[in-house]
Amino acid sequence: MEQVPSTGRLVQITVTEGYDLKGFKGDTPVTFIRAEFNQVVLGDSAKITVSPEGSAKYNFTSSFEFNPEGGITLDDLAHKPVFLTVTEVLPKEKKQKEEKTLILGQAVVDLLPLLEGQSSFQTTVPLHPVQGSPLETPRSSAKQCSLEVKVLVAEPLLTTAQISGGNLLKVTLEAAYSVPESFIPTGPGQNYMVGLQVPSLGEKDYPILFKNGTLKLGGEREPVPRPKKWPIANILAPGANNIPDAFIVGGPYEEEEGELNHPEDSEFRNQAECIKKRIIWDLESRCYLDPSAVVSFQKRIADCRLWPVEITRVPLVTVPKGKAGKTEKTDEEGQLSFHGVAYVNMVPLLYPGVKRIRGAFHVYPYLDSVVHEKTKCLLSLFRDIGHHLIHNNKIGGINSLLSKQAVSKNLKEDKPVKEKDIDGRPRPGDVAPSIQSQSSDTPLEGEPPLSHNPEGQQYVEAGTYIVLEIQLDKALVPKRMPEELARRVKEMIPPRPPLTRRTGGAQKAMSDYHTQIKNISRAILDEYYRMFGKQVAKLESDMDSETLEEQKCQLSYELNCSGKYFAFKEQLKHAVVKIVREKYLKTTSFESQEELQTFISELYVFLVDQMHVALNQTMPDDVQGTIATIFTSSEQLRLFAFEAEVNENFEMAAAYYKERLVREPQNLDHWLDYGAFCLLTEDNIKAQECFRKALSLNQSHIHSLLLCGVLAVLLENYEQAEIFFEDATCLEPTNVVAWTLLGLYYEIQNNDIRMEMAFHEASKQLQAQMLQAQVTKQKSAGVVEDIEERGKRESSLGPWGITNGSATAIKVEAPAGPGAALSILDKFLEESSKLQSDSQEPILTTQTWDPSINQKPSNTFIKEIPTKKEASKCQDSSAFLHPGLHYGVSQTTTIFMETIRFLMKVKAVQYVHRVLAHELLCPQGGPSCEYYLVLAQTHILKKDFAKAEEYLQQATQMDYLNPNVWGLKGHLYFLNGNHSEAKACYERTISFVVDASEMHFIFLRLGLIYLEEKEYEKAKKTYMQACKRSPSCLTWLGLGIACYRLEELTEAEDALSEANALNNYNAEVWAYLALVCLKVGRQLEAEQAYKYMIKLKLKDEALLAEIHTLQETVGFGNPSF
Repeated sequence: MEQVPSTGRLVQITVTEGYDLKGFKGDTPVTFIRAEFNQVVLGDSAKITVSPEGSAKYNFTSSFEFNPEGGITLDDLAHKPVFLTVTEVLPKEKKQKEEKTLILGQAVVDLLPLLEGQSSFQTTVPLHPVQGSPLETPRSSAKQCSLEVKVLVAEPLLTTAQISGGNLLKVTLEAAYSVPESFIPTGPGQNYMVGLQVPSLGEKDYPILFKNGTLKLGGEREPVPRPKKWPIANILAPGANNIPDAFIVGGPYEEEEGELNHPEDSEFRNQAECIKKRIIWDLESRCYLDPSAVVSFQKRIADCRLWPVEITRVPLVTVPKGKAGKTEKTDEEGQLSFHGVAYVNMVPLLYPGVKRIRGAFHVYPYLDSVVHEKTKCLLSLFRDIGHHLIHNNKIGGINSLLSKQAVSKNLKEDKPVKEKDIDGRPRPGDVAPSIQSQSSDTPLEGEPPLSHNPEGQQYVEAGTYIVLEIQLDKALVPKRMPEELARRVKEMIPPRPPLTRRTGGAQKAMSDYHTQIKNISRAILDEYYRMFGKQVAKLESDMDSETLEEQKCQLSYELNCSGKYFAFKEQLKHAVVKIVREKYLKTTSFESQEELQTFISELYVFLVDQMHVALNQTMPDDVQGTIATIFTSSEQLRLFAFEAEVNENFEMAAAYYKERLVREPQNLDHWLDYGAFCLLTEDNIKAQECFRKALSLNQSHIHSLLLCGVLAVLLENYEQAEIFFEDATCLEPTNVVAWTLLGLYYEIQNNDIRMEMAFHEASKQLQAQMLQAQVTKQKSAGVVEDIEERGKRESSLGPWGITNGSATAIKVEAPAGPGAALSILDKFLEESSKLQSDSQEPILTTQTWDPSINQKPSNTFIKEIPTKKEASKCQDSSAFLHPGLHYGVSQTTTIFMETIRFLMKVKAVQYVHRVLAHELLCPQGGPSCEYYLVLAQTHILKKDFAKAEEYLQQATQMDYLNPNVWGLKGHLYFLNGNHSEAKACYERTISFVVDASEMHFIFLRLGLIYLEEKEYEKAKKTYMQACKRSPSCLTWLGLGIACYRLEELTEAEDALSEANALNNYNAEVWAYLALVCLKVGRQLEAEQAYKYMIKLKLKDEALLAEIHTLQETVGFGNPSF
């Protein structure tokens, strides 16, 4: 690393000109400028008379020496500006020995650009008037009263290594709200202080102090935006206190990173920030972090996570000092009171790309054991470091922790020299080595015992919190740019645009050959009609074969004699050569004469066949009418595949999925559907190929990216998985599932910090979506309501989820008392551990980093009455899922449940158990009805019916009126062979006002049970509903069977014909068609139907025996007899 030279370098400040100036005694006063930096006067300019236009050319240059080894440091440049004070020189009166001066205003020059690598900059700074100054009333011109300033150094103050590796930390303390009632503005003066320590030079800590907070009684909210102020005392002009272009803008509570950012906290914060007492600072302090300090800062955050920010109150007393009769306010030594601490979660600063955190943080009593346990900090900034420095510097108390170098003699001699830094910030070299190094064993006199802090406890009772902002110039962890992620995805999966058709090739050669054949045939016909047209017209149909043969010989002779035959051959020659080259790929000479003859024979046969094709197109015979076919749409094929999939006919399901791909190979949804099917059958390699093919068709498709990431995790290609998930979050930052899957990936990698970042972002996006949905719903209903009030009344947000309240509640039976609730939770955890052993996947705990989480009681289960859903259609591709795979949104919505719904929709059952573990442990999740439904579905897929029935029983107890529960119970009993119980569950499901999420197989299986029990009218009605919702071969077949059993043969034949048109490979359809034809006496159709039934190998022996019996009765139908 480059080293900063030890020699000092001059920083020159030049004031070139002033604008819109005027004085106390007129518009052309005599003025001069005094430059000050670090409480040292740098010099005074010459006395310049202001022009009538208000301008003055000062051309005044002052300088100070920058020397990081013992003088002005980079940190001084970061948080201390240059003050330029404009003073008017009044004319001398008679017998007056000295000139009188009056200060007009003060300007502030921020030296921050020097820390950004610049060696010079020019700026126009406003001149802020002091109280009573004539500058308070501007001139008539539009130009503001200002100074033109240039700052110059001979070479940049920062090396290349410092620019790239260093950082600038900005800490803004806004206020402390809801302070204890014992804080009163009357009585002895108090200095309210807040402090924290950060690494500045390597491992060495630097205290940042905010002093002289203003206690206010409240009554109104603090205005926003409001300017941030310099943490410097004795600024003459009120406007000069404000940092240029730096404002406190506030923002919604939900977007903060602190502790009180949940909707249920909004009422308390509104009261605290409007009505209750508060202490206002509005100060911004800056600190330069060198490269080693940045590394230390990052490591400290990773190790400690929580950062202590101390708050205290010190009484101000007047102490005699200097000449008799003069007093100065100072802090009474050692009298710390109301010593509290806020625990700031600094972990978000380690999230990729994060440079700023702002939030509200609870204040707790400062207790050494608690502080050390939470932050690993052994020192108290105010008690230990302050105590040590007070005994070495009796002058300033806490208000001036460290002595400074002797100030310049340019200061007026009648003022005592204050041995303190003007902003009360100690120098880095004089503080204790580290906040983790040592602790003072001897507390100050008057300090409360270390294990008890009754004054600090008042902060908790009052609900005190501080609002703090911490901002870095550069993110500690850089974030990969979207362009880089897109490039990496392209490297792994190159985009595959559709191939363009070649203008040449075999198809073009064949087309040219056909064209030439057609042209030659027309020319020969023209020649024929020229020679024999009159004869043909005379004889018409009486022409015999001998005449035709004679005409053929004459035509051939004429073509040969006239040379037309040779011309026709030359006309075809080029087309035939193209066929040889493009179709047969023959471009070299033949090795033997035999090979040549073989090829010519093969070519001749092919050319003659193609000649006939071309002639038939030109002069077609009587063409038979084409047989009408019923075209099945892509969504119908998906429905058929779904039916085969649920019936575990995976071969037929794969055939339907492949047919969709053949029809539309560029449709990425078809690839995703086939990939999901492969996931269900645990063919992960083929699933990965499908998802990557979909991604190659559209590299910005979010679901394709997420599924490629899921497969990469399942196949343990973790580096690729991170690229896919990160790219998804960059392309769609509001996608809850993308952030959650990214967090789950980081959990697998044991990266807790980034896991928390991803889950936090997912939670924030989910909250925003839910609030937006509520606003949209209310606007559509014509209801306008305040969002914050609605949030308090209808929702509560946990660390990863939102709980929506409902006006209608249904009582949930549960054992009374908190002990019973805990026992139920223990049972849930025990069941989850059993699930872990079944799935061979560990239950993954979720860490909570909010100190207030564990103090909040758990929410009561409240079930929302679901709304009526639109019936699913066969054209809706999202409806064709496994029974129970897609459920309506329940009362509790968490990021994990959103992810579970996505994974179940794409049949990624192998990944679901990991997310279910998080849902179980999530503060706003836990065992819900939907949770048990998903568990039951996963066990049904594994044929673990006993476990599935246990989970469905739990779901029934939690939500007895949920149609999805009864539908899934019906499927369980049906697969288990208990058709009577399945029938009862299915009938209950269809009797609900609200349909289950998937009704197709409920109707199919209920209709089948009715057929088995010979309730044909009910079966007919049920199958008709299924045909109306989502017609398929199975629905029409069921309807046809019911009509046949009811002796409604015409309706039965119509239904069976529809079934046969949708799928003519179903043996049972052909069997019932044979029965219908036998009944109505159509022998040919009966035999054809029977033939196809035998060919397709009907497996129903009872149905086959019924057909044979009927054939014997009518005497036909079996051609083999």
